Amino acid sequence: MIKSMTGYGKGECLLSGGSKIIVEIKSLNGKNADINIKGQIISKEKELLIRKLISEKLMRGNIELIINQELTNNNCREINKTVFKNYLAQISKIIGNSTKEDKILLASSILKLPDIIENKPTELKDSDWRKIDKIISEAINNLDKYRITEGKALEKDITKRIHIIYSLLQRIEKEDAKRIPSVRQRLQSKISSSEVKFDKNRFEEELIYYLEKLDINEEKVRLKQHCDYFIQTIKEENNPGKKLGFIIQEIGREINTIGSKSNFAPIQKIVVKMKDELEKIREQSLNIL
Repeated sequence: MIKSMTGYGKGECLLSGGSKIIVEIKSLNGKNADINIKGQIISKEKELLIRKLISEKLMRGNIELIINQELTNNNCREINKTVFKNYLAQISKIIGNSTKEDKILLASSILKLPDIIENKPTELKDSDWRKIDKIISEAINNLDKYRITEGKALEKDITKRIHIIYSLLQRIEKEDAKRIPSVRQRLQSKISSSEVKFDKNRFEEELIYYLEKLDINEEKVRLKQHCDYFIQTIKEENNPGKKLGFIIQEIGREINTIGSKSNFAPIQKIVVKMKDELEKIREQSLNIL
């Protein structure tokens, strides 16, 4: 089964103190597990446990997990008295004496200035941490489900393109049946038109040797075998991304060799189409877990 490395998951819960915890996790493709955790409420000990959970479940990718605490309880909001007094002193010095009504209006305005209201996080209980642990797992599982859905689309696309390469290989088979007689005829025509005396037996020996160097039967067989192995790996293995990358390299090697050895324009045109399909498969495979 194929999974994409791209995904998104979310979980949220309410804590005993009235605050709300929102966990979001997203991932992009990457060669290894590159995990970034953001959240002020997470201790170093908790972070290590979360990293372990993510790496075991998600395995690879550039992964970012963000934990935010929304303080919905007004008791958790306090006025920073030091900052308030500093603002008040500076403004009073500028405007001079003021009436009681002016001071009330001034205080109301100061409360809207930055850093006046502080959010004081409540101390988290063990029951709160159990809730947080649960929604972290929930967010990770949601991301994994997203990956599975995306993986189905990836599998459909690359499988379709591998079958296009199969069909192009069949076209090469047909063109290859015309190629050798065409090359033989072309060489014989050039020799005949040159009016140079030559040993027919020696010419046949050299011609056979030359045509053997142009033979692409082994490459065609290996190309089909690699394509078969590609499809088999998709169907039978979990998280085959890295392995598929190696198979793609082998497929590309055989396609290139067919193009260079064929020395026949119709086949070389088909090879260009094969390369185009393989490049699209390669791009998609970078996002396969």
